[in-house]
Parts: sequence; C-alpha cells; structure tokens
Amino acid sequence: MNNKVTTFKNSIAIVMAFIVLISGFTSCNSFKKLNKQQRGAIIGVGAGGALGAVIGKKNPALYAIAGSVVGGVAGAVIGRYMDKQAEKLKKDLGTLADVERVEEGIKITMKSGVLFDFNSSKVNPTVNDNLIKFAETLKQYPDTEILVAGHTDNVGTEQYNMNLSQQRANAVANVLKANSVGKSRLTILGYGEKNPIADNTAESGREQNRRVEFAIVANDKLKKQAAKGEVAKN
Repeated sequence: MNNKVTTFKNSIAIVMAFIVLISGFTSCNSFKKLNKQQRGAIIGVGAGGALGAVIGKKNPALYAIAGSVVGGVAGAVIGRYMDKQAEKLKKDLGTLADVERVEEGIKITMKSGVLFDFNSSKVNPTVNDNLIKFAETLKQYPDTEILVAGHTDNVGTEQYNMNLSQQRANAVANVLKANSVGKSRLTILGYGEKNPIADNTAESGREQNRRVEFAIVANDKLKKQAAKGEVAKN
C-alpha cells in the first residue's frame, strides 16, 4: 500500500481515537467530570491539534486542556480569546509563574517555593499582589473553567504529600475566591507526589516538582459562542 495512504489512514485513526477519548470531558465542567483514574490520566498536547496529542506525559493540566478541545473554527475563536488572556496573565504574574498557551487553553505553573514557606500551606504575603492581579484578569475573562492542581516532591510519606498538595491548592484558590473569582469556576485537586515533571533524586528536580499548576479552558457558554463564530470582546 502507498505510504502516503497508510499515513493518512493512521492519522484519521488517531483523530477518531482522540475524539472518543475526550468526548466524556467536554460537557458542563470539564474538570469535575474527572474520576480518580482520570485525575491522574496522562495526556500531553503537542503542536498540530488532535494529531499532536502525545500519550505518556504525566501532566493533569495538559490532560484537562486536551479534554476540552473542540477544534475547527470554534477552536480558533477560543484560541484568540485565550491569547489575549494569556498575555495579560504574563504581565500580572511576572516571575511568579510560567504562562503557556496550549491548544485552546492556558497552562500556568507557579513554584511552591515562591508561594509558600517550607512545609507550609500559608500563601506568602509577598505574592499577594500578583495573585490579586491574577484574580482580576480571571474576572475580565469570565467564560472559563479553572483547574487548580497542587503537586509536591517525594520527600515524606505519600499521604502527607497528598494532604500538603491539596492544602496548597486550596490556599491559592481561596485567594482567588476572596477576590471574587466564582467558586463554581474552580476545581481544586491535590496530586501529591504522583506527577513529577523532573528527577526527584536531585534538589533541582524536587524544586520543580513542588508546584501549583492551573489549567484554564473554555466553558460551555464560550464554546457555544465560538461555534457561531462570535468573538468574545475583552
């Protein structure tokens, strides 16, 4: 069989498998649909839409963004909405966080070492202004759902790290809620030590693994508007 034909058929198969995979996560609240198994599910998103979906990267934020993709013209409209929001968030958060545009969403990574003192879940007052600005921008772009995911390194017991990651995610979410980000928009999860992004045998790696991540995706209202080609004005 012609190699080009084979490649095309394989591509279609990947797209169809991806559509089946994400179909259970696109209604109402993409994050609140995740069960225990799916919370730790492993999907990374690369360039090129559904064809760029890469299975095997342990990152719940990317998984959540992949699960909210609608694609096509609607996806392009959502992408423009997210572009504007991401640029504003980069200014708000400065060196506190890495802000990345991924597919039709935004992934934000905040280092726990900046947010919290060692072994603490109390947000450092020094970052309060940044978090307030973060909340203000989220309010300017209300048609999104937000996953707040806490992560730790593997020092200590697994249960302790799970509890700490949940407490830290809650602490950051509480700042957002205190600054009028709607509770219904937020899904707050602790992953403990289960999803490292670096080597836990080195301190530099453990430092990267201690983090709070955010995934920002379109809600149903924005998806419906985007399907009609309506560009949200912000």
